Amino acid sequence: MNQLLTMGRRLQSGFNGRPSSKMKSFSPRAILTVLFLTGLIPVTLRGAEEGVALAIIYDTSGSMKEPVADASGASAPKYLIANRALLDVTRQLQAFATNTATGVARKIEVGLFIFQGDHAREVVKLGPLDGQAIERFAARFSSPKGNTPLGNALSTAAHAVMDSPLSRKHVLIITDGLNTVGPPPRQVLPRLRQQAEQRHASFSVHFVAFDVDARQFAPLKALGATVVGAADEKQLNSQLQFILQQKILLEDEEPPKTR
Repeated sequence: MNQLLTMGRRLQSGFNGRPSSKMKSFSPRAILTVLFLTGLIPVTLRGAEEGVALAIIYDTSGSMKEPVADASGASAPKYLIANRALLDVTRQLQAFATNTATGVARKIEVGLFIFQGDHAREVVKLGPLDGQAIERFAARFSSPKGNTPLGNALSTAAHAVMDSPLSRKHVLIITDGLNTVGPPPRQVLPRLRQQAEQRHASFSVHFVAFDVDARQFAPLKALGATVVGAADEKQLNSQLQFILQQKILLEDEEPPKTR
């Protein structure tokens, strides 16, 4: 609302700082009312609700069969470790939604996307948090295969969160490799940011490089994405907790460390 009132005051005085003879007799609120009714303020700005819209991209490519160190120090396929991490992410999101001082649940929408061919498939539709649906996927997924279409998946997931009425929009990507098919994320992200700006939307992207050098994603970090690395299960859980608690749910702006 403060942003909208500032807009109204700017229109009242003129964007060049000189009073407008046509506008100075109207209050900022009256000017905004006219803009709302005529549709000159974007729908996303008019209809935004406080809350978090999160799209999770879960890497299901063939390399997720490869083993890394699990929490006990033994080795396990990456997809099994990532399945457990996804369950923990779901628990943190549920706690965020329900553990409030007022007893009123916070608004949060979540969708889960996986790779399919050269694109992404939405296995849990983005909408009010459905923890059971995400848990069912994590309990059953056991067949990593195919390519790593990170750019196309990012585009699909980003458009889903941008269509959400909630004000804070995020894409979280858990991947163990670089883009292998379709446009790379560094080509897709600038266009997505431009679209978010046109919609006056708060939009952020977060990459967790699992068993791959996070420095490979440096071009994305330069474009404003969060990039962190995780070599094993302990680091994966730690980095996901950092992103959730400090970037997505609390939106802290301190830059993360990469390995």
